[in-house]
Amino acid sequence: MQVFHRPSQSEESSRDRILKAAQRLFARQGYDGTTTRDLAVAAGVAEGTLFRHFANKKAILIEIATQGWVEILTDLLTELSEMGSYKAVAQVMQRRMWNFHKNADMMRVCFMEAQFHPDLRDRIQAEVINKMTYVAEAFFQTAMDRGIYRKTNPKIVAQVFLGMFAIAGFSHNTLMEPDASPKAMQEMAEGLADIFLNGVLERGE
Repeated sequence: MQVFHRPSQSEESSRDRILKAAQRLFARQGYDGTTTRDLAVAAGVAEGTLFRHFANKKAILIEIATQGWVEILTDLLTELSEMGSYKAVAQVMQRRMWNFHKNADMMRVCFMEAQFHPDLRDRIQAEVINKMTYVAEAFFQTAMDRGIYRKTNPKIVAQVFLGMFAIAGFSHNTLMEPDASPKAMQEMAEGLADIFLNGVLERGE
């Protein structure tokens, strides 16, 4: 009979501390500027404990970024599915941008580090982005079927929307001031939603 080892509370706690410390240090010092010794000290564990949980530093980065992307896009798609109107995109954007603002460390790791590590980028693309694009595509197809959005390729619409959403993830660092007010975030969210829904061309008579 096979006996499964269930991690003790202290083991789960140390793994959690390692991930939280890594998220903070990767965001502030960068992945390359952080050593496993830095991680162990910040998490309050021995380096041996760190390697008992993770094969190497890259495995920690992959865990943080993959989980982060799952959380980001799951929250987004949950909100989309609960929208009172297919035109209420600005409200969803504003809530997500505010969440980004509160979770800046995770955002930096998810958006910045992935572009420098092809293996991490490929995993996120395969495990998260492709699946979420499929769900978003179905959402926009329904809106088209109901005559709310004009008929076009729903997959492209989904990709554009998720891409716009990713850009909004940088809003507190690049598109807006770091100490942006809720009003500034609202204006940014409404602007993005307006461009997404109405485009940028003047409508003819």
